[in-house]
Amino acid sequence: MVLSRLGIMTMGLSDAIVVGRYSATQLGYHAMGWALTSVVVTMSIGLLTGVQVMTARAAGEGRRHETGAVLRRGLAYSLWIGAAAVAVLVAGGPLFLHGIGLERDLADGASRVLLVFAFSLPGYALSVSASFWLEGLSRPGPGAWAMWIANAVNLGLDLLLVPGTFGLPALGAMGGAWATTGARTFLAVAMLGYIATMPEARALGVFDRLVRDRAAEADQRRIGYGAGVSNFFEVASFSSMNIIAGWIGGLAVAAWAVILNVASIVFMAPLGVSTGAAVRVGRAYGARDPAGITRAGLVAFSVISVFGMLISLAVWPNAGLIASAYTSNPATLAMAIPALAVSALMYLPDSLQVVTAQALRARGDVWVPSYTHLASYIVVMMPLAWWLAIPLGMGVMGLSVAIVIASVVSAGLLLIRFWVLARRD
Repeated sequence: MVLSRLGIMTMGLSDAIVVGRYSATQLGYHAMGWALTSVVVTMSIGLLTGVQVMTARAAGEGRRHETGAVLRRGLAYSLWIGAAAVAVLVAGGPLFLHGIGLERDLADGASRVLLVFAFSLPGYALSVSASFWLEGLSRPGPGAWAMWIANAVNLGLDLLLVPGTFGLPALGAMGGAWATTGARTFLAVAMLGYIATMPEARALGVFDRLVRDRAAEADQRRIGYGAGVSNFFEVASFSSMNIIAGWIGGLAVAAWAVILNVASIVFMAPLGVSTGAAVRVGRAYGARDPAGITRAGLVAFSVISVFGMLISLAVWPNAGLIASAYTSNPATLAMAIPALAVSALMYLPDSLQVVTAQALRARGDVWVPSYTHLASYIVVMMPLAWWLAIPLGMGVMGLSVAIVIASVVSAGLLLIRFWVLARRD
């Protein structure tokens, strides 16, 4: 599951490195276009979390045949989510980018990239439902393999389209967006094809005739709404940092893109562990095993704490080397390197908060994680980031400090909630 989640953001990493080596200005366009679509991407993961949790619960209760209905509902939701995302981003994305005070050239370039990214979202949502269903059945391997093959497709298209290879026109950031769209479409086709050809597909109810179960539908949506709202608060607030960076200047957006891209890649590991925690906690919840719920949560918290400490110790002394992989522009590096070193303090608390939130949802505590994310990232982080970056003049460094503080607040609130519920059980 960790490998699969890492693959999600490795597409963004490939785009950012290839585009950034081509042009720091084009990297700014890519970062702003990616920022808006990343909100939808992560929100889609949250909205479809019900596929994973309901599948794990049904398996834990010995009702594997009913998991096919969970998948079919998830695919239907995916189509609605993807279509709505395209409509909203195409209609409102360019207007938003031009209305938030960015430089005209930055807003124009980011708008063109955003429109291409938008059309990658329906395929991406379908692939999320398919992989979540397999993970709920404790079969994460096919999703991970398909994701990394899709990454190879993405990188090949990046190298062709961004600099213009074999006589093709150089598309810059637009080329990176088209590469991601092609790779996500490939991923959806590969995942659905795999499920359709599984020997046990019929035994799992994949091809059964649809019978409405309104209670199960409502429960699946409810889990998704809670996770989707949480993810929206967190990712929207992180993406708003791009807007604050845009108020500083175009190169500040490119510098912040480095910090955010590294954080996004690191975040995929705890997101994968959180999926494992949700499956284990969900099965224990379905089996009515309170001790198993607590044990699964504590194991996940311990594993991700070790990961967070190790990755912080790896990034902090190597911030210069990592930032240099994205761009060679001296002004961009001067902002990115110290801010990236400070952001390393975020990885432990940020990892803990995402795993704890998912463990809480899997045990039926859907809305408290949403409230804590609202408090931590919207109420605390966004105004603090603006105040540190602009009135205090800390620039990109101020954005990193604000994210560290908000992550500590979020992790602390969620761990207290898990402890309170475990004591009550």
